Amino acid sequence: MEESNARSNFIWDAIEKDLAEGRYTEIHTRFPPEPNGYMHIGHCKALIMDFLTAEKFGGKCNLRFDDTNPAKEDTEYVEAIKRDIHWLGFHWTGGEFYASDYYDKCYEIAEEWIRRGLAYVDELSKDEMREYRGTLTEPGKNSPWRDRPAEESLDLFRRMKAGEFPEGSKTLRMKIDMASPNIVMRDPAMYRILYKEHWRTGNKWCIYPMYDFSHPIGDALEGISHSMCSLEYEIHRPLYDWVVEKSADMLPARPRQIEFSRLNMTGTVMSKRYLRQLVEGNYVAGWDDPRMPTLSAMRRRGYPPMAIRNFVDTIGMSKADSTVDYAVLEHCVRDVLGETSLRAMAVLRPLKVVLTNWPEGETKTVTLENHPDHPELGTREMLFGRELFIEQDDFMEVPVKKYQRMFPGNEVRLKGAYIVRCDECVKDAEGNVTEVRCTVDLDSFSGSAGADRKIKGKTLHWVSAADCIPFEARLYEPLLNDNLDDEEAEADKKDFISRLNPASLQVCRGVAEKVIAEAETGTSFQFLRTGYFCKDPDSTPDLPVYNRTVGLRDTFAKQAK
Repeated sequence: MEESNARSNFIWDAIEKDLAEGRYTEIHTRFPPEPNGYMHIGHCKALIMDFLTAEKFGGKCNLRFDDTNPAKEDTEYVEAIKRDIHWLGFHWTGGEFYASDYYDKCYEIAEEWIRRGLAYVDELSKDEMREYRGTLTEPGKNSPWRDRPAEESLDLFRRMKAGEFPEGSKTLRMKIDMASPNIVMRDPAMYRILYKEHWRTGNKWCIYPMYDFSHPIGDALEGISHSMCSLEYEIHRPLYDWVVEKSADMLPARPRQIEFSRLNMTGTVMSKRYLRQLVEGNYVAGWDDPRMPTLSAMRRRGYPPMAIRNFVDTIGMSKADSTVDYAVLEHCVRDVLGETSLRAMAVLRPLKVVLTNWPEGETKTVTLENHPDHPELGTREMLFGRELFIEQDDFMEVPVKKYQRMFPGNEVRLKGAYIVRCDECVKDAEGNVTEVRCTVDLDSFSGSAGADRKIKGKTLHWVSAADCIPFEARLYEPLLNDNLDDEEAEADKKDFISRLNPASLQVCRGVAEKVIAEAETGTSFQFLRTGYFCKDPDSTPDLPVYNRTVGLRDTFAKQAK
């Protein structure tokens, strides 16, 4: 992985100050994903910041799975998350951990809190607890069970652990302040009863700690110096500090929480719940469907990992919420692929061209560069003959104004080969053009004196009918249809399925140079004048399949000028 030159940010400034003031002597971060789905682009801001911070300050970064909800977790997600982190070029130098590693310690702390009057067993239902909690403008009120004796709460908590009570009947809560202006501090839950087998601990537990309780404890037990998280956890920071403070004599470290704005993007959905709905509802072909915003999908589509790292650096770290246009990510992808991808010619929607003055059975070798800016990447050869294929869009029988491609009477240049003049076209019974007949200027071969002749037509890409292979091109557009007026958007925002773009996937059967069939899965090419494409795992020896990673047009770059 290429070394990153990420810009400084307010988080790194704060860490440098902490080091200078002696608050910490070593930097230790962690990335804490939930193993309840595949990681998506929205997770990359936290992921990259956690790992890059450790690298920048010569520290360590842990990978700790927040496996506190066995109802939704699976080892499939654990392995997918690990693959994605490695793909981005990072390694968990501090070790691999799980929240379930600390279940015994969490339980020990919970019992100690009960004895110290910092926690109690509550019997309010979810609805009652919500009612007692109050609102943002009105204080909550104490539960009837808030002042029950510590011995009674301790006995009930142990019986909860023993499986004596049904789910939802009892909850262990922190005893903080039901009148706190911060609603998060109004006696938050610590443990709930859940009769689900855990994929790591089996049936050992039927009570599971809540995230706001287990997360700071895990950070402190691992010696984390800086716990970085998205901005919605800013209101939880007093609770994070409270949990660590009240357990200080049982924990080895005092981490500092720092928040940053989360990543929101246009044209896609950034909620695991919604992504799961897409997968389970068969709206997409799986978590790695190239239309999805998951990292596995982006890898399959051909996004380079460095492009994603550059993207996160481009949008920067701040505390201001904003929505980033998907075009910014595409710009970063083009930047990397433009430098690294070999070139090839492929025709997505073929139209046959016959050169009427070219001898039957005769071919000529055409030499093309693999990359216009990197001669060290060599050249390749193609055969040029009497019958060729061009794009259907590159011919128009009756041209519109300023059309400079192929039409009757006009001359165009074929990339790396000859100038040809369109003479006529052949149509089927329905009036569709099935063939174009042209005359080739035999003195205009690329590199010869005649090739310099000025013409009005553009240069077109092509493939030889006698020297090409069929392939499948999968063309992608944004997953969500954002072309809604304000009234439609307001009506549809609660039902994102209604916003799915029916044209998000189009499949074409085209023809291309043979070199694309010989490439390994995951190889990227720039198909001239068409876009960047990546070879898909669905490819077969007889039919390569290529996903369009991104088109050639860079709207973000144009806007930036």
